[in-house]
Amino acid sequence: MRLLFDQNISHNVLAMLPEQYQGSTSVKLEGLWDNSDREIWEFARKNNFTIVTQNSDFNDLNLLLGFPPKIIWVRCGNLRTKDFANVLLNHVDEIFRFLEDNQHGCFEIVNILKH
Repeated sequence: MRLLFDQNISHNVLAMLPEQYQGSTSVKLEGLWDNSDREIWEFARKNNFTIVTQNSDFNDLNLLLGFPPKIIWVRCGNLRTKDFANVLLNHVDEIFRFLEDNQHGCFEIVNILKH
């Protein structure tokens, strides 16, 4: 599973992910920090990445342009990097099913924090 983490997610999350996510990278590490969403979308499409984001911009592109790339839209507010990694780990089975599904381009994870 090759994920491309958007600008709004720390590249440090990569060190917290297990083997299932090997081959993943971030916009920062790929030198795409100042690129437009469309350029990042195109990079992901050409290089077989699924984009992981916390905003709706890539879902909007997905609706306009189709997929690939697929989008994982994590809607959980601001989290520490470790907590963000745990959200992905807690949904690994659903993410794998989503990536194998040819009918859906966006997978939303809505995580409601309990205090």
